[in-house]
Amino acid sequence: MNRLIIRWLINAAALWAAAELVSGIGYEGWPALLIVALIFGLVNALIRPILKLLTCPLQMLTLGLFTIVINALMLLLTSWLAGQLKISFWVKSFWPDAVLGALVVSAVSIVLSIFLKERGEERRRR
Repeated sequence: MNRLIIRWLINAAALWAAAELVSGIGYEGWPALLIVALIFGLVNALIRPILKLLTCPLQMLTLGLFTIVINALMLLLTSWLAGQLKISFWVKSFWPDAVLGALVVSAVSIVLSIFLKERGEERRRR
């Protein structure tokens, strides 16, 4: 359970960074961002694996770079779902907003995950 909360907060931090760095991504208020982080996590857990499986040949052809497109689509889907639920989070367009946002979200998630993993391992050693 603790791990799920940490992943949720990492998603929230990554979405916040994307909103700060990419002008076409925005939100109104921290509660909206936390709810969107939950939606984003569910979308990535449920829909992304299916999409990656269906695009496996394209993934191999592009040496995995198509993953950026899939991540951008997940960000757009999250934005659409948030709109349907009347949550103030938006991504204006696929290019460049969703693509750049996906890159930022991926980078921040990776860095925070590595940092938190290292700190957790350091605590276990003691």
